[in-house]
Amino acid sequence: MYNYSTMTSPCSPEILGADPAHVRWQVVRGDTSTIKIEFFENDEVTYFDTSDWTYVASAYDFKGDVVDELEVVPGDGFVEIIATSDITSLWGTGYSSVVSELAFDLEVTIGNDIIWTPVIGTISVLGDVTGGSL
Repeated sequence: MYNYSTMTSPCSPEILGADPAHVRWQVVRGDTSTIKIEFFENDEVTYFDTSDWTYVASAYDFKGDVVDELEVVPGDGFVEIIATSDITSLWGTGYSSVVSELAFDLEVTIGNDIIWTPVIGTISVLGDVTGGSL
């Protein structure tokens, strides 16, 4: 399963540390899910130059006190964050509609010394029935 969402960061590197975007990402337990984060210039059409940016994304399970590193795939002016099925299959238990909620964020390093968190949010893990794990 492939969940592809697009969102635009409401702030740019000029206002580092100010008001990160809050995102709710819904993931079906056991599926691979991808979210795309785009960075635009003020005209909201032109991609920001992200060629010297590096990314790290993590998910944190409050109940299990576990941090999972998520895959990140950079592009020109955007980044895709991927939660693979081998990780999401471990998120949550049971068969209710929402089996877990995890915190996640995207951290960007610009150049050598600027660290910025443009996106923070919650991953709502939806229970599956077929192939689900208790």
